[in-house]
Amino acid sequence: MAGRQCRVLFWIIVTAFAIPVARLTAKSPIPHRQAHAHNDYLHPRPLLDALDQGFCSVEADIFLVEGELLVAHSPLEIKADRTLRALYLDPLRERIRSNGGSVYGDGQRITLLIDIKSKGEATFKILNALLAEYPDVFTSVESGNVRQGPVLAIVSGDRPIKAITAEPIRFVGIDGRLADLESTEPNHLIPLISDNWGVHFRWRGVGEMPVEEREKLSSIIEQAHAKNRLVRFWAIPDNSDMWRAMRAAGVDLINTDDLEGLNRFLGTP
Repeated sequence: MAGRQCRVLFWIIVTAFAIPVARLTAKSPIPHRQAHAHNDYLHPRPLLDALDQGFCSVEADIFLVEGELLVAHSPLEIKADRTLRALYLDPLRERIRSNGGSVYGDGQRITLLIDIKSKGEATFKILNALLAEYPDVFTSVESGNVRQGPVLAIVSGDRPIKAITAEPIRFVGIDGRLADLESTEPNHLIPLISDNWGVHFRWRGVGEMPVEEREKLSSIIEQAHAKNRLVRFWAIPDNSDMWRAMRAAGVDLINTDDLEGLNRFLGTP
């Protein structure tokens, strides 16, 4: 009987220590500041797949449907249970609380790019009110004063610029375009410059980038960074030559649908 009791006690002790040891030895993702998950919600586990790969920027398209913000790529893909709150806001809050106040536990901010697909002004009104329910998650601006949060929300797509600018307490910034490089608006209003790569560049990520286009890209980065704005291009080819050029030029957010591929690339020198 004593032998059996000893064995039971042994397994109780092993079980008690197994979970803490697993937590200590589990490999945490390395945050990639340049990694942006384009159309993130199309992955099997929206937000979570990107965070598992160390992405520090994710993108969600939203539609306003009967007062609810639903995440989808097109009207045909809208589903009532795929809300912005359920897929992104609540999981972000939970992650931040469990990691001591930031998404990765490193004290650094990440970006949630919200692409408005329905009427901009009406959608923004609901969006700003929703984000206001998460003051522990999102950066906010009141009368020009910025309160930094673990997540910076930026509105793209149908951007109601006047409505956003006029909001006395706002929880979003505006996704600018290359035409905004010389804008005098503060960087808390336009924290990001994004544009379609193919409209402004001919190189498609095969071989070396032409010198003149490399210089053009460097000039764009320099102008944006001079005003503390980030830079992103969408519609770029998902390949290592393109990623290498983006990284070398200092593009802040490298747009991709290939989470694992960009994770591996950014993890190499």
